[in-house]
Amino acid sequence: MTDRFSSRHATPTSPAYDGFSIAADDALPLQEVTRAVYIGVAGDLTAMLISGETVTFENLPAGFILPVRISRVFATGTTAGALVGLV
Repeated sequence: MTDRFSSRHATPTSPAYDGFSIAADDALPLQEVTRAVYIGVAGDLTAMLISGETVTFENLPAGFILPVRISRVFATGTTAGALVGLV
């Protein structure tokens, strides 16, 4: 398969090239820092930014892509579901 962009370097603002399912956990970090998070089921998302700051994004709609670099999604305070980390 041809990939016209394979020779270009990925940046934080580039489109995602991979993804993984996120299981909210109060103790464990994500397997990889995200470029964005896809919200499959509406709700709140409590996460740790790569700066170390913990924030809660409230009332996120289903189908929304939250363009934020996070290292952890906390179970406490997270009601959104079917989360996908985009990298």
